[in-house]
Amino acid sequence: MARDLHADRARLALFVTQFGWHRLRTRLMAHPLFPWRSTSVPVPSRLLFAPHDLRTGDPTRASEFYAGRFAFAGKVVLTDGVSPFEVEPPSREWAEELMSFAWLRHMQAAGTPIARANARALVGDWIGMRGHRMPIASSPEVMARRVISWLTQSPLVLQDADPSFHRRFIRSLTSQVRMLANIGADARDGRPRLACALALAFASLCMADQTRLMKLAQKRLVDELDRQILADGGHASRNPGMLVEVLLDLLPLRQCFGARHMPPPPALLNAIDRMMPMLRFFRHVDGAFAHFNGMGPTPADWLATVLAYDDARGRPLSNAPYSGYQRMEAAGTVLIADTGAPPPMPLSHEAHAGCLSFEMSAGRNRIVVNCGMPATAREEWRAVARQTAAHSTATVEETSSCRFVTGGALMRLCGTPILEGPAELHVDRSERGGADVLRASHDGYARRFGIIHQRSWRLSPDGARVDGEDLFRVAQGEEFSADQPSGYAIRFHLHPAVQPSRASDGHSVILKLPDGERWAFAAPDSAVTIEESIMLAAGSGPRRTAQLVITGQAREVPRVAWTFVRAKSVKG
Repeated sequence: MARDLHADRARLALFVTQFGWHRLRTRLMAHPLFPWRSTSVPVPSRLLFAPHDLRTGDPTRASEFYAGRFAFAGKVVLTDGVSPFEVEPPSREWAEELMSFAWLRHMQAAGTPIARANARALVGDWIGMRGHRMPIASSPEVMARRVISWLTQSPLVLQDADPSFHRRFIRSLTSQVRMLANIGADARDGRPRLACALALAFASLCMADQTRLMKLAQKRLVDELDRQILADGGHASRNPGMLVEVLLDLLPLRQCFGARHMPPPPALLNAIDRMMPMLRFFRHVDGAFAHFNGMGPTPADWLATVLAYDDARGRPLSNAPYSGYQRMEAAGTVLIADTGAPPPMPLSHEAHAGCLSFEMSAGRNRIVVNCGMPATAREEWRAVARQTAAHSTATVEETSSCRFVTGGALMRLCGTPILEGPAELHVDRSERGGADVLRASHDGYARRFGIIHQRSWRLSPDGARVDGEDLFRVAQGEEFSADQPSGYAIRFHLHPAVQPSRASDGHSVILKLPDGERWAFAAPDSAVTIEESIMLAAGSGPRRTAQLVITGQAREVPRVAWTFVRAKSVKG
């Protein structure tokens, strides 16, 4: 135990040191007086073309911007004639959205002379205010998103622009690309660092006279794709939503190589080919993604756009061992389970403590879900959403199977990565009597409580029955000691559209689905209670829902069997 504790402290110290160094280096190199010109990016003579923006825009938002109403990340600011870059941001998320300029796509969607003039005026304001020196605007990820936005929306901004504005725009864009070339490799690992590599790749292809930058950008892009896109197509952060986000950039980038009559790097093509099947892996029949590791509401329009590029469209994978997920499907019933360890510490800032949680749907009805993450106000809900109790799995002593960095100077320095979580997992997949059987276990509670959690699922061939079992066994030794804490709570969070009602026996619950179909949940040897819950990842914002809960003591009742079974349909 002491050896493990020292190893954890050493690992954390190394992470904090590396994180702090990267952050300090980024800030120093972003300072206007720092001699950071180690990578030369010449001012281009022109922009060759604009990448295609696959993210859909809302033309009504353009009118709101013109009226001085800027709504981002769940917060609204009325500027009253003042530049939005001069107002006090209501939240960091709001400021990041503003400084990323991703909202230019809404003005492009409007396509009116007023929208174009307003877009040009706002970009001009930002350039005139030396916006690249603002702390949030100079963070690598926000800068990368801004570079991509300026490139994709350059026809909107530059159409009808005078030569003076055109020169200022190109110079500012080049300055930001040059800075990204120098600080992008020091961005936070995961999506931020990949975004920097993508921005450089777009810039090298869209800006003229960038031979050196093209070589650097392709190398960084290949390195990040090889590192972050796993062999089964999942992202190293284990967040399903990252697949949509990354593909929305990779697909236009592939087109940019074609526009330059250059072959895309094999790593780019391979990443796309691996990621496309994983989109289908995480989808329920109604099109929504399963809520694991930071996944929020499914962006239906973006997902539909990406899926239009999917040529295979075959049956989803059933096993994603590198990403740590399993999928079971029979006759329209789908079960998706998290059977993986947390991602490496540098990639775990958004990861959840949801090991052995699952989601279940029947046809277009989602039945069992995880709480997920909301689309807005994510910082306010993050601590709650990441807990094991927010997932359809078991908790021991009302604690999470992972420990996070929380509060204090450490969190301010390096965010909220996972310090410790399940390290030893066992997954077994088999077929029994024509039914799909999955069994998995994790040791996330072994160090603190000496307990191994094991869960099994069996999906019948007709999709009408799911039999499950949760087993709590001693990590070391043969039996639990009398004074060993061993209280557990097994939770099944229900979709808000499911209406639960208790049966008179206390062991069963009837679940009425929106289309009138009924399922029954039963735990023959356990008392089942219905408690309040919340679905954070609902499309319209957090919604109240219910959860089924089974509690007990592992040393007294170590095995809990439960079943979901389709009952009947009620019409009329």
